[in-house]
Amino acid sequence: MSAAYDSHHVIQLAASSTAEHRPLIITLFAAFVAATLGITVWAGRQTRSASDFYAGGRQFTAFQNGLAVSGDYMSAASFLGIAGAIALFGYDGFLYSIGFLVAWLVALLLVAEPLRNSGRYTMGDVLAYRMRQRPVRTAAGVSTIVVSIFYLLAQMAGAGVLVSLLLGITSDAGKILIVALVGVLMIVYVTIGGMKGTTWVQMVKAVLLIAGALLMTFLVLLKFNFNISDLLGTAASKSGHGAAFLEPGLKYGATGTSKLDFLSLGIALVLGTAGLPHILIRFYTVPTAKAARKSVNWAIGIIGAFYLMTIALGFGAAALIGPDEIRAKNQAGNAAAPQLAEYLGGVGTTGGAVLLAVISAVAFATILAVVAGLTLASSSSFAHDIYANVIRKGRATEREEMRAARWATVLIGAVAILLGAFARDMNVAGLVALAFAVAASANLPTLLYSLFWKRFTTQGALWSIYGGLAGSVFLVLFSPVVSGNPKTSMFKGVDFAWFPLENPGLISIPLGFLLGWLGSLLSKEEPDKGKYAELEVKSLTGAGAH
Repeated sequence: MSAAYDSHHVIQLAASSTAEHRPLIITLFAAFVAATLGITVWAGRQTRSASDFYAGGRQFTAFQNGLAVSGDYMSAASFLGIAGAIALFGYDGFLYSIGFLVAWLVALLLVAEPLRNSGRYTMGDVLAYRMRQRPVRTAAGVSTIVVSIFYLLAQMAGAGVLVSLLLGITSDAGKILIVALVGVLMIVYVTIGGMKGTTWVQMVKAVLLIAGALLMTFLVLLKFNFNISDLLGTAASKSGHGAAFLEPGLKYGATGTSKLDFLSLGIALVLGTAGLPHILIRFYTVPTAKAARKSVNWAIGIIGAFYLMTIALGFGAAALIGPDEIRAKNQAGNAAAPQLAEYLGGVGTTGGAVLLAVISAVAFATILAVVAGLTLASSSSFAHDIYANVIRKGRATEREEMRAARWATVLIGAVAILLGAFARDMNVAGLVALAFAVAASANLPTLLYSLFWKRFTTQGALWSIYGGLAGSVFLVLFSPVVSGNPKTSMFKGVDFAWFPLENPGLISIPLGFLLGWLGSLLSKEEPDKGKYAELEVKSLTGAGAH
């Protein structure tokens, strides 16, 4: 009775204190957004050529690019979704942190350096080098846009939760309006700033996010006198699951299906990064392949430190706030980190309001930076691969190409707003895992075959991209993520889910590899061995790289 009363009292106190300090919270929040917008406008003035718009003029150092890669990668899923997943599911929630980090080893060992050496602006440049240009570039463009839109959904959902928490908006119409405003801001960032603006925002945001997470980690550990055992023990007892909270199986392991879901999620997370378009284009912003490799090393260090801190944030939220109160704000747990910030600053105090505003503003800057990177990747691919090389057959001027990229940004933003409105109640880490599965199914097999298999043909590339893409999207549409779960599905009140897994990676990733292999074997086209030899030399040495 007393515990229930205390929890209810804290919720009421938090609500009244947030309302009381709302002008301060909104002012601080707006200042952060204005500052990042200012950086974008400043960088936009220096964006004069296509190289500036797509690749930031290739002027960034390895450390700067490593910082920007970290900023691009540590998205709303990392900060909001993982903290929420750990707070609600303990050990099983932390699996996201492990998967997201290990994935960088695949990117470093297999993709970063060859890609920087072989391409110019997009993934399509690498694929088209030894294949028939028009069909392969079209496929690469379509895949890039679909993967980016999946990833954008997660960021939109995270932004909706954050801003509605700060403004005290509880209505569905209000949340949808917030998603629309985030979409508009995202369009402004990319159309004005291009890659230069996006990179600077990502660098600033990475520093802010690390600083914010470090401060919260310190405050959480201070509450438990830096005794991690006490923190984990309190989290386990407050979770309602006891020792099971700290062991595998709370979310993945109760049934055979959930064990398969765990395997599917793990495969998607580990293989997905090396196929994500907005991460791949970051390798083009540095002057050399050596700098690309070094920037990945920097990124691994920064991202690794951050994911270690998510343990304290997630278990801290479970121990200090409790799952019931977390779910009361957002069913999927996306509000756990901001709730923890307010608690650590002092519920009902100015300190709590300030920490809530600062952490939420940092998380929002995180979302805007990632959203800008995603939109830039997809609009660049449309303009460079589809418009310039397929529709205009290589006859488009730089000015026309950049204008097409800006129009594509507006259209992709509109689609993201529309779908983001439906995804507003879903856990953002789970949504990002879907994007990873789609990227690993469509892009990764094609990239690896193209770089390392001399018998790979245009037909193999098309089968791999379209087959992996169609397979993964089809399975997602008929999974519990889209329908069937009244609390967290995209469409509530309907159930057309027949595919039991929440992540399709276990089926769709092998399918992408199989179709690429089969399509090449059955192709009547003779692979161009000379072009493969050229690509091999170029990818390994950087000879003739742009």
